[in-house]
Amino acid sequence: MKSRPQANGRTHKDTAETPRGGAASSASLEMPGEMSRDQMLHIYRTMLLSRRIDDKEIQLKNQSLIFFQISGAGHEAIMVAAGLTMKAGYDWFFPYYRDRALCLALGMTPLEMFLSAVAAKDDPNSGGRQMPSHWGHKKLNIVSQSSPTGTQCLHAVGCAEAGLLYGKLKDIPGREAEFEQDEVSYVSVGDGTTAEGEFWESLSTACVKQLPVIFMIEDNGYAISVPVEVQTPGGSVSHLVENYPGLKVLRCDGTDVLESLKTMQEAVAYCRARKGPAFVHAKVVRPYSHSHTDDERLYKTAAERAEEAKRDPLTRFAALLKERGLASDDDLLAIAKDVDREVGEAADTAVKAERPARDTAGLYVYSPDVDPTSSAFDSQLQPEGKPDTMVAGINRVMKEEMAVNPRIVMFGEDVADATHEENLSEVQGKGGVFKVTHGLQKAYGSDRVFNSPLAEANIIGRAVGMAVRGLKPVVEIQFFDYIWPAMMQLRNEVAMMRYRSSNYFSCPMVIRTATGGYLRGGAPYHSQNGESIFAHCPGIRVVYPSNAQDAAGLLRTSIRCDDPVLFLEHKHLYRQTYNKGEYPGANYMVPFGKAATKREGTDVVVVTYGALVQRSILAAQQAEKDGISAMVIDLRTIMPFDWDAIAAAVKKTNRIVIAHEDQLTCGFGAELAARVASDLFEYLDAPVRRVAAMDTPVAYCPDLEEVILPGSADVLAAIKDTAAY
Repeated sequence: MKSRPQANGRTHKDTAETPRGGAASSASLEMPGEMSRDQMLHIYRTMLLSRRIDDKEIQLKNQSLIFFQISGAGHEAIMVAAGLTMKAGYDWFFPYYRDRALCLALGMTPLEMFLSAVAAKDDPNSGGRQMPSHWGHKKLNIVSQSSPTGTQCLHAVGCAEAGLLYGKLKDIPGREAEFEQDEVSYVSVGDGTTAEGEFWESLSTACVKQLPVIFMIEDNGYAISVPVEVQTPGGSVSHLVENYPGLKVLRCDGTDVLESLKTMQEAVAYCRARKGPAFVHAKVVRPYSHSHTDDERLYKTAAERAEEAKRDPLTRFAALLKERGLASDDDLLAIAKDVDREVGEAADTAVKAERPARDTAGLYVYSPDVDPTSSAFDSQLQPEGKPDTMVAGINRVMKEEMAVNPRIVMFGEDVADATHEENLSEVQGKGGVFKVTHGLQKAYGSDRVFNSPLAEANIIGRAVGMAVRGLKPVVEIQFFDYIWPAMMQLRNEVAMMRYRSSNYFSCPMVIRTATGGYLRGGAPYHSQNGESIFAHCPGIRVVYPSNAQDAAGLLRTSIRCDDPVLFLEHKHLYRQTYNKGEYPGANYMVPFGKAATKREGTDVVVVTYGALVQRSILAAQQAEKDGISAMVIDLRTIMPFDWDAIAAAVKKTNRIVIAHEDQLTCGFGAELAARVASDLFEYLDAPVRRVAAMDTPVAYCPDLEEVILPGSADVLAAIKDTAAY
């Protein structure tokens, strides 16, 4: 059984041959003053090619042959310089939408760009699933880009970490093919994105760990219509970061080809020498509006636009070529004609290209290769030892899985035993605030188990960068209540990576987090639930065990499956006696989407999960004293959920109560209730009843908490009312 994606996250057959290079490779590139005429003309051609593709896309948009356009105009000089000084398929790239010229320099073809614009089936960026200029190319190591600006910064950091980890984790089979000794990760953003918190988180981690990351800031002075002085104190982000330890800060005129080349060569050399990260602040221009939906004349004066036009990198480089006697007007005209021919042919071919079949719309939300709902994940119990807690079972599974899969890395806030390894001979070790990861660092070392900053997006974003490189992150968000800073990463990156890249990239990982209330004093910020929110994020599996044996089996399935999994661990259930169980065995797994019948019954079924399972069992036992036979089903997983078990139970009992700890309004029970009412109406002899928390935060006072959260008495009342209807 396959337990992880192929190297670098690729999960289906590569399409097309490796594209021809758009520019000279970095290995053959001389210093700017020593470049040959052919090299200089090739640079100009690549820049012009980028601009002409932009122009053609604008024309196609006006003809309604494509559906969106955003250009890289004005950024061509620094982008070609970046592409010339780095290595496609060797280094790693996390670009943003202005980086067309970079992608051309790395080897992406005009046809591939136009295939993206027309949403063609064979578009190597996304298979027609993303807007154009959302770059992604498996063979070139251009990792699928999304629309939220700044999220890719943490991916680049995680990617760089992965390269270093492959150099250290010698037990990984075939690791030599997974990294290069002097590889560099590149990430680019505009000046506006430097206001995003995740940009600063990534910069901090890159400096703390001295990672080989190039941060490219393409500063055209505007975030759509917002000028840079509104975004950045003092108007210069590079001045703000000058005192970051180990950070090489470089500035250049990004419209000047030779200055850009020299700056990029210095940045790349610094990172390849493993001296730390580099920060390139390139001042560029934006001669076109932000996108086809924007009109910069609404906020830029004619005089300002005229000044920007003087710094157009194409105009400047053409003048330099003529000044140095490297090209005449006729030479430049010949290049332009050749570029226009290439662009026209590519556009004509793309417009005729086949679009994705309508029946492929649902492909690649989840892995097409590994199905965690299948019988391959349904193993028999092989119990051993005395009954133990959920914490013990989870800890043991992680310890065993780390032994069999050397690609697993584990990090989060306080998960290590002790960051200062020299202390481990004298201290017991932390191992998480609930001790769930205790002893794992001691067993597997600080390269595989380590602490993160107090920054949830940092944890998830770095995990994405590691996962696309083929590592298997098992990360911890300390409390579910604090998962929200990571929501952008979870919803728009983790959940989307496979789908948006048409299965070229994936980021399978496990996100463990402690959830729920019933703590007596947990209060609003240590008692939250919210599984329904993540059930609404296609691409993420949501798991919610109620006992020790299920937790062990479901966690092993989560680790071995090929999708991102949100693994919800109820804090109240960690060390209860009633949900203890014998350890189920070193290979025990529970398939997703398979509910467990905790109690048989004939009059009404209670469908539940998490902390409400035991409360529902107690309520059913009490109802039996009143002559009511209540069945109890534990869903165990939320996405997917076991509809067949629910349907069979409703057909058997003709009455259903849905109980969960989360708030009533828009809780997951609402989805179940709607589905039952829609699909099983003829089998119902009573209305669907829901039992849930009040629509209010959980209060600190135990008396108030008892009123707010549902208890056995609430479930019992619902059972009785439903049975009596």
